[in-house]
Amino acid sequence: MTLQDRVLGSHRERFGATGRAYSAPARVNLIGEHTDYTGGLVMPMAIGFCTVASVSPRNDGRAVFYSENYGEEICFETTTLERSPRGHWSDYAAGVLWSLRREGVNVGGFSMTLEGDVPLGAGLSSSASIEVAAAVAMLSLAGVKLPLKTVATLCRRAENEYVGAKSGIMDQFVVAGAVEHRAMMLDTRSLEFDLLPLPEGIRVVIANSMVKHAVATGEYGNRSDEVEAGQAVLRRERGIALLRDATVADLEACRAQMSEASFLRCRHIITENARVLEAREALLASDMKRFGALMVEAHASMRDDFAASAEEVDALVEIALRQPGCLGARITGGGFGGCTVNVVSSDQAEKFVGAVRREYSRVMKIEADCFICAPSDGALALAAKGGAA
Repeated sequence: MTLQDRVLGSHRERFGATGRAYSAPARVNLIGEHTDYTGGLVMPMAIGFCTVASVSPRNDGRAVFYSENYGEEICFETTTLERSPRGHWSDYAAGVLWSLRREGVNVGGFSMTLEGDVPLGAGLSSSASIEVAAAVAMLSLAGVKLPLKTVATLCRRAENEYVGAKSGIMDQFVVAGAVEHRAMMLDTRSLEFDLLPLPEGIRVVIANSMVKHAVATGEYGNRSDEVEAGQAVLRRERGIALLRDATVADLEACRAQMSEASFLRCRHIITENARVLEAREALLASDMKRFGALMVEAHASMRDDFAASAEEVDALVEIALRQPGCLGARITGGGFGGCTVNVVSSDQAEKFVGAVRREYSRVMKIEADCFICAPSDGALALAAKGGAA
């Protein structure tokens, strides 16, 4: 039984109504980390993990969310919902309803069952998967179609303003708008994007370190604050509004006016934007050796300048790079644990997974989960292809 069939069955049993199911994938970011909240460049792709939302109308004006993962039901009044986060899984779905209302979309009463298989705390964007699945389901129920940019923006608003999590728009945009067999290079300032092919002989392997350090939530916010402080100096001293438009020379000229931490965080973002542009050219030329080298440079920058890696993740990268067929490896996601993303020759992918798991277990005494992935469709493409049932 598929996840979608299971959610539809559970919804019918719980609410006594036949629902329609909508799926939103997880994502992995190939390169371009911590650039999206300063108008920078990113290169994510959607992957096969997903959240499924089954929805059916109700007549009492209430929004009832049930999570199969948590075994909990939460209820809201659709017409009076204000910002009231609980620090709870329901914030992501309720935040989308709140954000839709702010967008002028009125959704009547409904029941929604949610279940996902996205590994939590792994940096694969389980929160955006929930938000986008819930948004597509609610929009369908309301009979409203919105463009990709609007769907992504309202889901990001749910996370930033309702949940209260600092993040850019990359996750919601690619989860909603990805296309099968393609990576996406997204300009997070203009929201223009290119869809780029991965060569047939390449596989993307995700390796989960199985750790997420307790500092992650607070440190993510600290990094964002350090970046903003450095960006403010560049704005004042050089007239540069966003790091996206700064060069390393601009940053060096302002080094004395900012903290060392802000300097290093900003240097990561400026050089990372340049790496994303180089990575685009490498993909267009099918030069995976260069692409992999850029990933390795990106990992070093995340580790040293952004200070957002972890011992376990560094070990995974080092182990991966010793394996035959591995062209590149780096941390992916917010950092402080979570996953690495690896580009591997397709004929070596299975052996790569086995070797990485064995060596990581030997060195770190932890059993890593590894997944061989292909670029998947986002929620809007899935719905357009009849992904609703």
